[in-house]
Amino acid sequence: MPHRSGASHSEGDAAKTQLIMLPGTNVKTLERVVIRFSGDSGDGMQLAGNIFSNVSAGEGSQISTFPDYPAEIRAPQGSLSGVSGFQVNVGKGVHTPGDEADVLVAMNPAALKTNLRYLKPGGIIICDVDTFRPADLKKAEYATDDPVAELGIDPARIMLVPMTTLLKHTLKDSGMDPKSVMKCKNMLALGLICWLFDSPVESVLRKLEKKFAKKPAVYEANAKVIRAGWDYGHNTHSSMPTYRIESEAVKPGTYTDVNGNTATAWGLIMASEKSGRPLFLGSYPITPATDILHELAKRKDLGVKACQMEDEIAGVCSAIGASYAGHLAVTSTSGPGLALKSEGIGLAVMAELPLVVIDVQRGGPSTGLPTKTEQTDLMQALYGRNGESPLCVLAAASPTDCFTMAFEAARIAIEHMTPVILLTDAFIANGSSAWRVPEEEDYPEIRPHFVDASRLEQGWKPFDRDENLVRYWAVPGTPGAMHRVGGLEKDIRTSAISTDGKNHEKMVNIRREKIARIANDIPELQVAGNPDADTILVGWGGTYGHLYTAAEELNAEGCDVAFAHFRYINPLPKNALEVLSRYRRVIVAELNTGQFADYLQMHLPGRRVDRINKVEGQPFMVREIVEGVKSFLGGNEGSINETGNTNSNEA
Repeated sequence: MPHRSGASHSEGDAAKTQLIMLPGTNVKTLERVVIRFSGDSGDGMQLAGNIFSNVSAGEGSQISTFPDYPAEIRAPQGSLSGVSGFQVNVGKGVHTPGDEADVLVAMNPAALKTNLRYLKPGGIIICDVDTFRPADLKKAEYATDDPVAELGIDPARIMLVPMTTLLKHTLKDSGMDPKSVMKCKNMLALGLICWLFDSPVESVLRKLEKKFAKKPAVYEANAKVIRAGWDYGHNTHSSMPTYRIESEAVKPGTYTDVNGNTATAWGLIMASEKSGRPLFLGSYPITPATDILHELAKRKDLGVKACQMEDEIAGVCSAIGASYAGHLAVTSTSGPGLALKSEGIGLAVMAELPLVVIDVQRGGPSTGLPTKTEQTDLMQALYGRNGESPLCVLAAASPTDCFTMAFEAARIAIEHMTPVILLTDAFIANGSSAWRVPEEEDYPEIRPHFVDASRLEQGWKPFDRDENLVRYWAVPGTPGAMHRVGGLEKDIRTSAISTDGKNHEKMVNIRREKIARIANDIPELQVAGNPDADTILVGWGGTYGHLYTAAEELNAEGCDVAFAHFRYINPLPKNALEVLSRYRRVIVAELNTGQFADYLQMHLPGRRVDRINKVEGQPFMVREIVEGVKSFLGGNEGSINETGNTNSNEA
């Protein structure tokens, strides 16, 4: 829940920190720390991580999270393929979940084995030693009965906690059945983390009390287990230092953590309020976009109509109908659903109706990697329809930016009478950041492009346009505004159906120019890093935090680079090409094989666009970008590194 705070929530990323387990009783202060929770899908790692993140944000820390789900619905318990992870970076200057963890919580041998590679050298491991049974070790494919030695872990760096034994002892008189008792083990790990990082247990308990308000017995059991975890750390490892994470004061307000899908839903609600148009969502469940449907379905109190349709095509068509009827109409999906919606989106382009299409990108093609992240739908968003069908394409840069860009997508759709595709991705949709809840006056009014009475008196036609080539919106029931729009081409003068070739070409060019003129209504491209460098690092969408941090690290090391990040893709900001043309070298980093680089190459004839690409279903590591840029700055022209993710292209 939101928490009142004067704490800082500016963005940045973790410098390298290290937890040193030395004797002593003092509390040590850290600027930031990365914690990775890992266990079976049923171990509640996402819940434990989310609670710690939410409490940390409420207490004034910046956060960035990365939930890492397995692709299997429910892999065999204790198997390597069934491990679920949740990584959170907490503190000052946080902008990514961190490349590597300072602390790894592993609830079983499989989680330890699969997640050890994400731990910093010298990092701390907290592990449930009760799961080191022969059967568990066999499932996790260990060759010996000593996983600590087999994995080469320094025994001084691992806390082997008898979590299962301690849990059963703590809840022995609770009256709970064994299965229900085991569901509380994640709270034992959370209690240990609260002890290690000097985080007040009371804040966690308030969060749990609200979550289990209708189940007081469940709350009491979990509260008891959290205290047991804290007490175990305090009493058993009293010689170890604990750590306090720094925060800094800024503008007072209401702060919370929010994930990208929730922020997207809230941004649409804000747009509905600011436009005076009721919000309609026509959608079909699909990973990882379904939570947008879930969140909006809860908001009937705000006038939201959220309809789960029978398929993706019905979802977009219901939204088009709602748009014709005067609603702020939205449909949400992921890549496979965007493909199915393409014909409907083409209808909205031809009818020139406002429509927001949200695509939460995932690994593809086809079913692909449904729980993993990519940026591989860009060309589909730009060109994945038949005929000349231009529309506006936007991309959110972070979980909290999903709110702003959802609002922007709705604003542009309504004010410019066009479909708008908003691209997010699984990384920012499921991940969360600390967020200051905006005030109503922080966002502008949205002005629907309605036909007015004076224009109706002058003989209005459905495809009459203003000076920006935007047609007027006539809501059915408006006196004197009876009309038809549809998928057939219309005459440029009369708005009647037309099959004339010359007229069609004129209408194609008008629809194209209408989208191009949106560039006059969006922010110009900003340059960060070292603007005077001769190299510029470029990104778009959800890679922002990693690229921003990489640019900071490169400049700190004396490798001068500028940095520009795109949230407006079509049209590009009106100064974008001029900005990019100032630099001798343009390097585009993206989670695909080079789609945005190709798009920029089309607009920068004769210029080379170098590329850093990754298509592994995982977000960038900051070090991957740093190393990729250095390979170009070092004169490595067009090479491909051993992971195949750095190359160049010459026009």
